Amino acid sequence: MKTDSAFRLKTVALPAEHGGWAFLFEPLLLGLLVAPSWAAFWLSLSALAIFLIHQPLRTLVKDRLKGKNYQRTQWALRFTVLYGLLALLAFALTLTAAGGDLGFLLPLALAVPCAALQLSLEAGQRGRETAAEISGALALSVLAPAVVLIAAWTPQQAFFLWLVIAQRAVTSILYVRARLRLERGKPAAVSLALAAHTVALLLLGVLAAAGALPWLAALAAGILLLRVLYGLSPYRRPARAQVIGFQELAFGLLTVLLAAWGYRS
Repeated sequence: MKTDSAFRLKTVALPAEHGGWAFLFEPLLLGLLVAPSWAAFWLSLSALAIFLIHQPLRTLVKDRLKGKNYQRTQWALRFTVLYGLLALLAFALTLTAAGGDLGFLLPLALAVPCAALQLSLEAGQRGRETAAEISGALALSVLAPAVVLIAAWTPQQAFFLWLVIAQRAVTSILYVRARLRLERGKPAAVSLALAAHTVALLLLGVLAAAGALPWLAALAAGILLLRVLYGLSPYRRPARAQVIGFQELAFGLLTVLLAAWGYRS
């Protein structure tokens, strides 16, 4: 085994993409706020373990394909096994707590193609592309409908809840990518980000008017539209990438809390 002088345990054990944490916790938090249950808790723990396994598994596969066996490779294997066992145990507890109702497995199955697309793009060194980021975020967004299906929500209700969190994820990715490029003085897909936010607001507004969604969910989409109108305008205040990231975490939390408030009330 070769010694990797630049090796740090954190780089193997935890995901490097901080935005991914938001795309994991937003659907889980929304689902748990509107339909809490023990089965949902165990499902959330299993999802967290699967999310964590991505980083060590990627490191392990990359080193193995190169025929390398660094110190980090061994630690990547250990964390892959650890997270994998935790995911299996938590999922087994989910099945036990859910009883015989396995309807929540459907959205999880639908996430597989999105996750597969992200992994294939990453394998081709294209993990930073928009398609890879959106496919990964959509794969995680199905956790919200899965949680509420455990609580006996109808598939239609679960689908509308998914729309709330999915539009938030997609528009967030388009906004942040465009904002960062503008801050670096590069051409940005501003029109695409504006169009996506506008369509999201119209869609959620129509559904709210039809009684399929709470109006507070549409209000959250309206706030996000105002955010993109200012953030991508010439009048925006310049900001570092870290600041933009923290601001987006706040907008994500606001979206979840408003939507949950609407559903609960």
